[in-house]
Amino acid sequence: MTVFTHVITSFIAAAGFGVLFNAPRQALIQCGLVGMFGWILYFFLTKEGLDVVPSTIFAAMLVAVLSQLCAKLFKTPVIIFNVSGIIPLVPGGIAYDAMRHFVENDYTAAVQLSTQVMLLAGGIAIGLMFAEVANQVIKKTGEWLGP
Repeated sequence: MTVFTHVITSFIAAAGFGVLFNAPRQALIQCGLVGMFGWILYFFLTKEGLDVVPSTIFAAMLVAVLSQLCAKLFKTPVIIFNVSGIIPLVPGGIAYDAMRHFVENDYTAAVQLSTQVMLLAGGIAIGLMFAEVANQVIKKTGEWLGP
């Protein structure tokens, strides 16, 4: 797939999930852009040879930072952008393959794939959490230092 195809499909996935998540209509473009930028960072990092777990962490951090910015700019709850933006990074295909291998009694492959799914899901959580903690530290430090 070309980079253009990745850009379009990740935008549609994130914006489409925004529709399912019942995000405000005026925020759907931003939801799509947040998800698209997160996926493009993940895509380029993995293409450059970085493992998928650190790539997922960095992409989730970008999604969280962009979500914070969009929430401030558009006066919308940050969860709208976080949930929609993280969708392209969710390892659904790998989870499906893991369950398929369990059903087929191929437990070695199933456990390996399940472990990868857990690592990627944990990477998403760590990336979102790290960016939020960094945002809170910056806010507190700014208040402590004064205007």
